This record gives sequence, structure tokens and C-alpha cells, in this order.
Amino acid sequence: MTKELTDVVELFRRRTRSPLRPRSSDLIQAVFPTFRRVTPYDGALILGETDQWDRNLFIIAQQKPKPENLRTKEDLAKLNHGMLTAEDHSYIVRFLKRAVQRSNQGDPVSVITLIDTYGADISMESARHFQAFFIALLIRDFLTLPLPTVSVIIGEGGSGGALAIQMTDRRAQFDDALYATAPPESLAAIIFRDASKVREALLISKPTAVELKELGIIDQVLPAPKKVTDVDGYAKPLANFLEKAVRDLGKRSIKTLLRVRRSRARSFGVYINDARKKVSRWASLFRLTPLRRKPVPTPDLKTFSLTDKDIQPGVEWGELIDPVTTPNLHLKCGDMSLKSGGNEERGCGRIIPLSEFMAHHYVCPNCGTSRIMGAMGWINCLADADSFQELNRDLTAHNLLHPSLMTQEYIDFLAKQDQRTPFHEALVTGEGSIYGHPVALAICEFYFAGGSMGVVFGEKFFRLSEYALNKRLPMVSLCCSGGARVLEGTPALMQMVKTVNCITRLKRDGLPFISILGDPSTGGAIASYAALGDVILAEPNALVIFTGPRVMEARGFPVHEDDVRASALCRNSRKIYDNLEYFSDIRGIHEIAERRDLKHTIFKYLEYYYDSQPMTNRYWKTN
Repeated sequence: MTKELTDVVELFRRRTRSPLRPRSSDLIQAVFPTFRRVTPYDGALILGETDQWDRNLFIIAQQKPKPENLRTKEDLAKLNHGMLTAEDHSYIVRFLKRAVQRSNQGDPVSVITLIDTYGADISMESARHFQAFFIALLIRDFLTLPLPTVSVIIGEGGSGGALAIQMTDRRAQFDDALYATAPPESLAAIIFRDASKVREALLISKPTAVELKELGIIDQVLPAPKKVTDVDGYAKPLANFLEKAVRDLGKRSIKTLLRVRRSRARSFGVYINDARKKVSRWASLFRLTPLRRKPVPTPDLKTFSLTDKDIQPGVEWGELIDPVTTPNLHLKCGDMSLKSGGNEERGCGRIIPLSEFMAHHYVCPNCGTSRIMGAMGWINCLADADSFQELNRDLTAHNLLHPSLMTQEYIDFLAKQDQRTPFHEALVTGEGSIYGHPVALAICEFYFAGGSMGVVFGEKFFRLSEYALNKRLPMVSLCCSGGARVLEGTPALMQMVKTVNCITRLKRDGLPFISILGDPSTGGAIASYAALGDVILAEPNALVIFTGPRVMEARGFPVHEDDVRASALCRNSRKIYDNLEYFSDIRGIHEIAERRDLKHTIFKYLEYYYDSQPMTNRYWKTN
């Protein structure tokens, strides 16, 4: 790569996003002369086979459009900017099954993926077809695939669109390629609410190959040629890396490959040397702490006193409103948010006592309009009274995150989040009971950084899954998340892999995982663990989508929110059974339940699990 391009923004504009950069089809033609392409035959996805290096190679590639491909609007729609749709992901799932079948017939098979995409398709069409669920399924498939796998980021690696096919046994990236939590424009829209602040977003995300190798996200940096148009200059180091990786992995047992994949997935996010020992030794890893939290309301609620002449905003979170000792506090349905900015809210206009609103789990008892509920509210909603005890309460990003990612901007951001909630992170974990049945509980705290997935989120989820395995407990999660913690960079994206790995282990050990989708369930959470429940429940109005509406609108995509609310998606789920080949293991949302009914609905499935156990393995409450 040309040495003068040391600025990441210039690298992004002049190299990574260059329309003249070789595309996947160019490199495939140069490296694999006997490549045989299979369905689909055009668009953003390339699938095919070749016999090379003493192996049958199954190749999966993302294809950004070339300038000559963009002559008409129809061409642009067809090529979809190189972003894979739900249908494309369905093709990949079936292609991997075909590779396994070939291996079972006795042929030596390896899988190679070439990554070059802005991200996963964020159209409403893909959202309606469970795009996020497909991403979660592909992460799981690559973690458990009984074949050697290799991936290379040849241009741009954007978000879950890249991660869905990147988590392989060997991972490389060209030194002029970039891999980030989201496309830079989307990062800017999320962090700064301004899609034009690409420079600032890139500096925060640390997406270069050298940085990602240091973080353990890739294994090798490949040198790019001086000229961005030099196909052979890209093809030669690519071929050398692929041949060496394929030959080396072919000598290893599948058992070894699976073990190493699981170990890598567990390590994502723990970068400080001996971090687990410093924070919590394994001997004390499962120590429970009583919750002892007051039932205070979530922040941003617009409360007022009936003794006031005018409706005035309520006190700030830090003053700890106690609805028991302040019984005159009320709120108005349809005007409940301090952050509405004057925008009209849904609601019936009824004046509701704050204590009554909280007792109804932040749902208007008159019209059913709901507000986003924090972790404390969800714990009270789902667990038996006083049964919940917390695990790893004091684990924070300061304990785990790589020092280079603990920027002053992020430190200040975390300090502000601490003022909004009594919890120290976006995930609260522990043990509780549901109608007497003990369960391991993972509850999102939306009011800490929007419930976003960061390294602490992933580590706490992992530790809870270990706790569940140790005590043979069913695991129940409540998703209420805005996605990955973009201020942590790509390590936050890797928590999708880490949490999926936890769920696959639970399933291997025969423990049930019940996933509840609260409002909102978006981004990395719904595209990972939350989509892999043995049973998936949702509250009716939960927003369930990979890319949030604000980012979609900023990127120029139309938004129809009603189509991606849980009730609509649950209705769509019924159609899955008419096309099981397309959807593979995806079953969508199994059941809808109002907040007040969720506990009973969960209990129904827990009781079925416990009653199906052999008598000698049952948990007897009288013991």
C-alpha cells in the first residue's frame, strides 16, 4: 500500500471505497482458475466451488458493484450496493449444508469467504424476512461448522453483514481494508446524529488491519499493492495466504478446530492481561449479591404533582423519586417523556399516578401504551418478589477493555450513564425464580447506554451461562437493546460471537434458553443471542429489527415501523413453516404476550422443561 496514506479517512476514501478497487469476482478469477459458480447467478453474492490445493473449496464472496454495473436504477437495485439480503443469507446457509454433505461423502472440504460490504442489507424487505435472525444463525453455523474455514476482508467489512461470514479458523485483512462495527456513515449517524462526520467516526472505531490484529479480531495483515487497480498485486498475497491456511487447517482435526473457535469466542473483550483473575477469581465467579434496589422510576419520565398549577417536569434521576413517599406524583399518557422534544407521543391523555404506572410495568392501564422499561422494572415484572440476586455487579469496561479504546470521550460517556441508572452496565445478570422455578436471568438495562452490547455485556453473559451450566439452570434473557456499543469499536461487535457461543454451549448441554424480546430489540443483540432462543417470546409493540429506524432514515432507506413490530413479525412467523428450506432453523417469534402476562407465559415453558426431566434429575423445592 502506498505509504503516504497514513490518514485513516484518506485511506477509506481513496483505497477502501475506491470504485476501481478489485472486486471479489476479479480476485476469484485470478486465484481460482477452475471456479464453478452456482446459484445465485448475479447480485451481491457469489457462491461456487473449485478443486485446488488438494481440497474441494466452497467459496462464499460478497460482491460490491463495479462502475460498469451501475448504468441504470435497475442495476443499482439488483446489485444492492453489495449488501447481502435475507435471501442471500438463506442461500449461504444452504450452501454450507451442501459443503457438509460433500464432506460426509468422504471429500476433503474447506470453506473460504471473501468479505467486501458496507454491511447487511437494511431494507424493509430483508427486515420482514428476519434478516437479523439469519445473521445470528450464520454466526452459529460458522462456530459449529465441522469443516476448516478461512476468511479475508478484501475491502470493506461492515457490521453484521461482514461478521456473518467472517468468524472462521483463519482470518486475514488487506492493509488498505477497513472493518468496523458499522459503515462509517452509520457510525456517524449513531454517535453524532450526523452522517457526514465520517472522520470522527473512523477515528473512534479503529478499523485498520494493524489495530484489529492487535485486538485479536484478525490473524494476519496482507500487503496491498501500490496501485488500487492492480488485480495481480492483490491476488498474489491473497493466494499465498489462502493456500497456506487451507493446507495447515486440513491437517488438524475438526475436534481441535471447534475447541479453538470456542476458546477464541470466549476471549473476545477480555484484553487486559489476566483480567479475569484481577476482577474476579474463578473461585468467587458465582458469588451472588442481594439486589437491594429501590423501585425507583426510569429516567426521562415526565412527572408532575396534582398540587401544581402547571404541569412541570419531575426531578432528575439522581434525586431518587420514591413513589411510595411521594404519592402525589403523576404522569400523562401521551406526554410521558422529558426527551420528546415536542414530538407527539402515542397515548390516551389519561392522568395516571406514578405508583400505578410502575405497578402496571410502565403500561397505561387505560389504553395499553407502554414506555421502555429499565432493568429494575423487568426484574420485578419477570422474577418472584425478592428472589433475584445479582452476579458480577461491579464489572465495568475499565476492568476489561483494551486501553487504546478507553478514550476520554468514552470515559466521560460512561460517567454520564452511571448517573442514569443504579446499575453499572447495560446487562444485569443473576439468579432468580419464576413461580418457584430457579432460573439464570440476563436482563438488559436500556437506560445504561441504550442497552448496548459492549465487552462487559458479553463477559457478563458468558459468566451467567457458565453459572447456568454449573447449577443446571434454564437461562432466560430479556432483550431491550439498541445494538453494539459503537464507542468501543469492533470489540463490541465481537460480543455477538461471544454470546452466540454461550448459547451453543447451553444447547450442547441440554439446557433451555428462553429469549424475550422487549422494546426495543435491535442491532447486535437481536442478530445474536436474542434470535437463538429455544422459545422466543415478545411484547406486542417491541421494535425488532437489525438496523434502527433513525439510521435507516439517515441512509435514505424507507421505514415502515409497523412491519417490524413484534406482533407483525409473529404473524409472519407462521409463514415460515410453509418454506422451511428457505428459513432453515429460524422460527421467528413463537408467541406474543403483554408485559403483565410474560411471567406466566415463561412459566408455561419452564414447567414443561422441568416436568420432562427424569425423576432423578428434577429439582425439588422441598430439598
